[in-house]
Amino acid sequence: MNEAQELSRTSSILAGFLLFLNHSFENPERKKALITTKSEKMFVIRRYLLQQSFKSLEPENNSFEHHVVYMLLAKNCSLLIEMKIYLLQIYFTMFSLECKKPQKKNLAVRKKPGMGYTRQRSNDCLIPGLPDDVAFQCLALTSRSYYSSLSCLNKRFNFIFGSGYLYELRRQLGIIEHWVYLSCSLMPWEAFDPSQLRWMRLPTMPCDECFSYADKESLAVGTKLLVFGRELTGFAIWMYCLVSRSWCRCPLMTLPRCLFGSGSSGKIAIVAGGSDKNGKILKFAELYDSELGIWETLPDMNLPRKMCSGFFMDDKFYVIGGMSSHTDSLTCGEEFNLQTRTWRRIPDMYPGDNRATHQSPPLVAVVNNQLYTADQSTNEVKKYDKVNNTWHVVKPLPVRADSHNGWGIAFKSCGEMLLVIGGHRGPQGEVIVLHSWCPEERNNGAEWDVLSVRERAGSFVYNCAIMEC
Repeated sequence: MNEAQELSRTSSILAGFLLFLNHSFENPERKKALITTKSEKMFVIRRYLLQQSFKSLEPENNSFEHHVVYMLLAKNCSLLIEMKIYLLQIYFTMFSLECKKPQKKNLAVRKKPGMGYTRQRSNDCLIPGLPDDVAFQCLALTSRSYYSSLSCLNKRFNFIFGSGYLYELRRQLGIIEHWVYLSCSLMPWEAFDPSQLRWMRLPTMPCDECFSYADKESLAVGTKLLVFGRELTGFAIWMYCLVSRSWCRCPLMTLPRCLFGSGSSGKIAIVAGGSDKNGKILKFAELYDSELGIWETLPDMNLPRKMCSGFFMDDKFYVIGGMSSHTDSLTCGEEFNLQTRTWRRIPDMYPGDNRATHQSPPLVAVVNNQLYTADQSTNEVKKYDKVNNTWHVVKPLPVRADSHNGWGIAFKSCGEMLLVIGGHRGPQGEVIVLHSWCPEERNNGAEWDVLSVRERAGSFVYNCAIMEC
């Protein structure tokens, strides 16, 4: 088998396997899947690859199938992540073989008395002088702000940055950058890098006019930014993919809704409660897997609620606040245990008075597994005491949250920082100001720092999400 035939064969196997990963857990009739648990899915994947490998078992130690089988047997932990990284590494090798031009000269060989070595040509390496595995780690350590520029260097760089491999590698190495994604009254979606203090404009969302002007909700999970809203035909979700730097449609939830509570942790996100198209208040919850791109139904909450807030803390998902009807507010919270898949009701977890129907959902943020809220009525930051189920005042807010009943500002966690993002009218017009404060610093009484000022952005924050990757 020549090189071209081997390349074509390997590409076909890889494409078929990736198609299998995307569609094997959905049936054509959209009925409930028979394979639901993670262990069952991993068994099916292992069985599929073993069958494919033994169909054409040959004594070639470097065949694609043998590599996959060896990886599956040797790497049981984090099977799916290891599998995707391994497949991408193979694909990089295939890409290099396909793009490599025939070399007329042999590799330069230098010999010295008593020793000999072969010097690889510099143009065979991703970064001259470095093995490719070291080069990948160097790129993973580079700030994401430069990925767009680096991808323009050559075809191989463009392929690597567009494959998503580096984000998988960053996750394995524990490298996380927190970016702020913001949409304001006079500004379409933009990304802000707090470490480089750099703003970046996102491509225009290809939605209809109804979606552009309707109320929207946003959520960042993995390398995806999800924007929920309404189009002329009903509920819709648009998704910005960080890897491809483009917008596309995201599959709808099993039960589309609005005014829900949501939170994300790593590659998963959970949405709970909300209101359906007929205005019915729900206690329905769903989990979204950003890698598989699918929604999974979770057990119902104890109580229906809309205009609530959700967050992850101590590896559990919480929902607080909201209203159980058009007039009745909720002070209890609910905790979802991802291991037991059960909800636990917590009385008086959020005793704030949100009976005003025009008041925003609770403004909450979690830093180092500590919960904070921006009180819309008193303009204060409060911290939650888990032991005593109480709140105490930490410091004043740098902006007025009561002027629009909590709407128009964002209160988010960004790594070790708390962010308060709000509008300001100054002599030169309306601007958006990003305030930051680190609650874990020794000097807890420190003032808010002005992280950045965005001019000509308006004075009202419509949507804000923090992406961690």
